[in-house]
Formats: sequence, structure tokens, C-alpha cells
Amino acid sequence: MSMIKPEVVADHNQKQAPTLEADYAALGEKLARRGVDIEQLTRAADTFAVALPSWGVGTGGTRFARFPGPGEPRNIFEKLDDCSVIHQLSQATPTVSLHIPWDRPDDPKALLEYAQARNLAFDAMNSNTFQDQADQAYSYKYGSLTHTSEAVRQQAIEHNVEVVELGKKLGSKALTVWIGDGSNFPGQQHFRNSFAHYLDSARAIYDALPDDWNMLLEHKMFEPAFYSTVIQDWGSSYLAARETGERCLSLVDLGHHAPNVNIEMIVSRLAQFGKLGGFHFNDSKYGDDDLDSGSIDPYQLFLVFNELVDIQQADSAFAPFYMLDQSHNVTDPIESLMYSAAEVQRAFVKALLVDREALLGYQNSSDPLMAQATLKQAFNLDVEPVLQMARQRAGGAIDPIAAYRASEYRQSVARDRPQSGQSGSGIV
Repeated sequence: MSMIKPEVVADHNQKQAPTLEADYAALGEKLARRGVDIEQLTRAADTFAVALPSWGVGTGGTRFARFPGPGEPRNIFEKLDDCSVIHQLSQATPTVSLHIPWDRPDDPKALLEYAQARNLAFDAMNSNTFQDQADQAYSYKYGSLTHTSEAVRQQAIEHNVEVVELGKKLGSKALTVWIGDGSNFPGQQHFRNSFAHYLDSARAIYDALPDDWNMLLEHKMFEPAFYSTVIQDWGSSYLAARETGERCLSLVDLGHHAPNVNIEMIVSRLAQFGKLGGFHFNDSKYGDDDLDSGSIDPYQLFLVFNELVDIQQADSAFAPFYMLDQSHNVTDPIESLMYSAAEVQRAFVKALLVDREALLGYQNSSDPLMAQATLKQAFNLDVEPVLQMARQRAGGAIDPIAAYRASEYRQSVARDRPQSGQSGSGIV
């Protein structure tokens, strides 16, 4: 099922095709002089995929206000409709990551069939113990998996196990766990005890995982706990994953680090010891801004993929989970997610262009100028024709945002979805 009429996409592509053919041929000649086959690069671009966040298709918010947009999805089925549009046009987002209880279906089988009819599948499941729900017995105000109360911890464990059981019915293969547990005042929390509680809780959840599932532990430097956060950095995440089990891995959110932290080195370290499980892609200026991927520091995104491609070329079994995790406060979420998917795909393609033999030679001969110049040579090349050709051949749009606007999808759903003023993500 196509949410946007195929003839709209075909008409768009027909108008764009002559320019694309010329640009693709010119880039092919340039790459050939470097010994790179553009067709091989395009096939690689076609294999790249990143999951969509179900909550990302709704308008986000801040601590101060939220400004709803027209035609926001009101339930998980409408979210899947919007995700289907993104994949139809970008051809790079075939899976959706659900957040429970925000996306809890009454009938998992019906939800699975609805997704499959829209050419979508489900990626990692996300639990939520950072909010209180109307039907829960105990509050998470002072923690969840790390709470001093065993009853609260057990409630949080049982929620995660419930998410796993739902994910099994939907075909998911991973559980992502992020908690906001921590403290806001010195002395409020016993550091060692809280971490010990987390480890015990994580092991209990891990024991409920199917044998073919992974458990992804997400760290965050601060917020909502501003004095201390239990899983605040990659070191804590690594330690917890190592202590929990072989299939318990660390998840890296690009916005969850202190300014100027070398995220690409963190990626390398976690992978080196077999604990890099996945990514939440976004961008950041100050903190956990959840901005569109590549909007602030596309070079950092490229450097992350430089490490990922290097690892993957050494280990073909290396396959971390890739997902966008963004908040769209002033843009159309569908447009932002299509833009971001292309930016992440672009970083991947550029990383494939790095001359790794030359780079290793410059590293071994201690030639820093030429080493960084080798990376910049790949980064500075415009690979847009490769991305466009990959999309067109897969049935997507050469220019997804232009095709989306021409379809008037947003105007159409705005008529069918009255503005509720509520967030589809459960956030203010």
C-alpha cells in the first residue's frame, strides 16, 4: 500500500531525471579516476537502512511549551501511515521503533498486519519507566530500576518484560532501556547502591529475553536528574552491559554527551570490546537538543561512520541497530525525518570512500596532516547523485521533500485528523 499516489512520485522523478543522469555521469567519471565504481557505491547506499522513531512523527515540545502542528498522528496506526510516507519517498527507513506504553496496541496481530501492508517492520522496542502512567501502583519520581524500594524496582522490571513480550508478537529483536534515574542534590542518592540496584534489575530483564534478542542500554549525561545520573556515560553503560550478559550492549545517542566529547572514539572503544549495540542519530548544539541529524555537525556524523565502516570491513557480522531519535518543534516531522535519513545515509556513503590503505599508511608513518586530509577528501565529495539514484531505482523520490510537498499529504491528513493539542509521544 502506498500512502502517496505512485503517479505523483513518477511525475516528480520524470522531471528530475535528466539532471540526475548528468550529475550521476559526471560523479561517476570523477570517482573512476580514484578507482571507485559508482555503481558499487550506489548498491551499497541502497542497502543502508535506519529505523524511524514512532514518537518522531509528532510535534515535539520543550519544558515551556508545545505548538501542535496540523495533521499530527493521534495513535500508532496514524503514526505508521506517516512512517510509510517517509519510507516510500526515502527508501531508507523500512522499520519503526515503538515506545511503550505510548504505542501499546489493543491487538498486536492487527498492528503487525497494518505495518506489513505499508511495507514496514518493527525495530527495537523502547520501554518507559521515566514517566508515571495512570494505571501503575508506584511512582517513579525517585527512580525506577534503581529505586530504593524493591516493589518499585519490580514494577519497572515487569514493565520491561511486558515490552519484550509485545515485541515478540511484532517481530522485534531488541529492547532499548533508558532510565532517568539519578539525583538532583548531593547526598540524595547512594551511588554504589543505586548502581547495584540497576545491575540486579537489568539482569532480571535480560533473563526474560528470547535467545535471539539483544538488550540495549542507553546512557545520558544529565536530565532529568541534574546532579547525578545512574547511567550517565559510556563507561557506566559498558560496565552494566558487561555485568548483565553477552547480548546486553551499549547504545550511543549522539546528543547524550558533554560538549566536545569525542563520540567517534567512544564508538571505537565499545566496538573493540564487543559492546556496541546501536545508535540514536540526532544532532546537538548545547545538550540533548534532538536536532535533525547532520544539521549542526555533519563532519562528526561522518567521523562516526568512518569508524563504523572500518569496523564492519574487519568484521562482516558487525550489525548495530540504527535509529533516528529527534524532536521536531518547528518543522514538519515527516520532512525532518526524511532529511535526517538522507544525512545519515550520506555519512555512510562518504565513509565508504575513505582510502583506508592510504589512511593507515599515514597513521603508521605519523603524518597527521595527510591522515586528516584523506578523511576530508572523502567528506568533501558531493555524493548527492548516488543517494538520488539509489532512491529512484528503489522506487523512491529523487528529491523526497519536494515530492512530499507536491503530494499535499500534510494538507490531506490535516483535514482527517482534528488537532487534539496532545502529543503523540506522550511528552508535553
